[in-house]
Amino acid sequence: MSKIGWIETHTKKVGGIVYNDMAREALRTHFDLEEIIPQARLFPGNRLLKLAELLFRLLFIRGTKDLWVRGVYAALTLRLDRTKGKNLVLIHHEDFTGYPWYAQLLFSLLWRPLFYWNLKKTDCIVTVSEYWRRYYVQKGYKDVRVIYNGFDLSQFDISQTEEEAFKKKYRLEGKPIIYLGNCQKAKGVVESYEMLKDLNVHLLTSGSRHVRIPARNLDLNYKEYLMLLKASSVVLAMSRFKEGWGRTPHEAMLLKTPVIGSGKGGMQELLEGGEQVACKDIVSLREKVEFLLLHPEVCAKLGEMGYTFARQFSKERFEKAWRDTVRNLLIL
Repeated sequence: MSKIGWIETHTKKVGGIVYNDMAREALRTHFDLEEIIPQARLFPGNRLLKLAELLFRLLFIRGTKDLWVRGVYAALTLRLDRTKGKNLVLIHHEDFTGYPWYAQLLFSLLWRPLFYWNLKKTDCIVTVSEYWRRYYVQKGYKDVRVIYNGFDLSQFDISQTEEEAFKKKYRLEGKPIIYLGNCQKAKGVVESYEMLKDLNVHLLTSGSRHVRIPARNLDLNYKEYLMLLKASSVVLAMSRFKEGWGRTPHEAMLLKTPVIGSGKGGMQELLEGGEQVACKDIVSLREKVEFLLLHPEVCAKLGEMGYTFARQFSKERFEKAWRDTVRNLLIL
């Protein structure tokens, strides 16, 4: 059985890590997979020092595998660590919008040149959208592939009874619900709240509260998070950075909830495929939201079109793509 070493540098359950977890699960049944997690622990409150510690720990990873799978941070030490075997670099996105200015300067001057230099040694690059595949092909990298996000479609069967019970539990009855997104500045929730704050609606965010805005925030388990998306009249995805894909808008489409998104990065492919609403200028957000609230027939049509597109991305399709990619890479 071929041996795979998967170097994971993140542990927060954000969209990218959900993707990674699913990919590892798909590979474990067919390959001898070892997950390596070099966590930075000494500087939890300082992003730059935490990154420096992480890179230091990555340097000491060693061993021989048939294939090493790395994210963007683990790719920085590809030429310097003590690993032997083929290398696959998985890239969700490459955009540091939202970081402090000094961090962005550091990434531009030091991180990107080192990252691109190391990518030349990799055997394969996997991205999660056509946008990022083209990005790296245009930079001259040869073997760049897309493996789209996958979803367990059975989790999206939420009844109207469950939806109503959810709204009653969290006192969300009587007015439309507008979901602003995960409670992070980079997800555009601050600007979205400012544009919609005087509408007669429930404005909600979810997840850990990383930014303070007056919108109500719910820290939910995954089942109730899906109920929130289902109960929403509109789901917003006004990310300020270039997304890899966008699991939240995709999940909303699987629940037949209309989406308004910034369309940055790979999200544009998702919005166009599902015929959802792109909002390039935050100033026009309120107008688009009000239009959908006043036209339920348009919302219903958007919901059906989004669902038809989104349901193609099944867990089974995702697992097969990962297994086929690894098998093909190992026999080259």
